[in-house]
Amino acid sequence: MQLSKTEEELMNILWKQQKAFMKDLLEAYPEPRPAPTTIATLLKRMTDKGFVAYKSAGRSREYYPTVKKKDYFSKHVNGLIKNFFNDSASQFASFFTQETDLSKDELEDLKKLIDQELKKK
Repeated sequence: MQLSKTEEELMNILWKQQKAFMKDLLEAYPEPRPAPTTIATLLKRMTDKGFVAYKSAGRSREYYPTVKKKDYFSKHVNGLIKNFFNDSASQFASFFTQETDLSKDELEDLKKLIDQELKKK
């Protein structure tokens, strides 16, 4: 299951804070902040999807992520590779390196990361 763009934005806040009450989440947004009812709706949808859970604390709820950011984005990138690059990581890498405006230093850093992974295998 995937998150919508607005759900991902809220999820990023929750990943940063690790756990938060509604007022904490609202305060993390830049002005103009969304309405509390909007945040409540997003949290309900994200809870229904299994991305967020909460602990009751009196009349309040303390929300926390149930999915790690790394796991979510790993699945997201793998789906992107499968759907748009014929399940070929090399096609994705080729597109990424040719179509993004990476500097020589950034390309060198990528090469080092690949070399490090090759040594592990």
